[in-house]
Amino acid sequence: MTILKQSNRRKEIVAIAARLFKEKSFDRTTVRMLAAATGLKSGSLFHHFKDKEEMLVAVIESGLKTSIDTIQQRTAEVEDIDKKLLAAIQGHLNTLHNDERDAHIVSITDWRALSDESKEHLIGLRDQYEAYWQKIVQQAVDAEILNGDPSLIRLFILGSLNWTIQWFQPDKDLTVEQLAQQFYSSVTKN
Repeated sequence: MTILKQSNRRKEIVAIAARLFKEKSFDRTTVRMLAAATGLKSGSLFHHFKDKEEMLVAVIESGLKTSIDTIQQRTAEVEDIDKKLLAAIQGHLNTLHNDERDAHIVSITDWRALSDESKEHLIGLRDQYEAYWQKIVQQAVDAEILNGDPSLIRLFILGSLNWTIQWFQPDKDLTVEQLAQQFYSSVTKN
């Protein structure tokens, strides 16, 4: 699958598609809905994308790239592994609950809607994100901050954090930072 170079208009369409896919799901969002939300005619969307699935790929790619950038920025200057793990947890939660969360949420909820070819295009980014997490989790296990099989711990942590999209409402009871601290305290041996 070839994704065209990002224009400003295309980025705007991706953001709108992410919002609609998050609100309604990929399967229930029609091209007509996308066109209405973007202010374009249905046929004009296909000037920017080959089809609706290519929009989904662009949304998920955007979410994964943002997640990778966020976690790398959050952990880059942190030396201590306990603080690095906390920074990774905060970074992941921020990508799920900040103002630009839609694309990351869609990458979780609508992955199953992708064709095998589209998944193949995105697997490298997903694997890059998981490998970054795996390194942090392995270091935390080695430092005896976490206990257990590092691969299972990574899956447990990411799965638990991802599930917060179902129940967590930032600033209602806790901030994202407070939730991250509570989660960190729950999973670590400290």
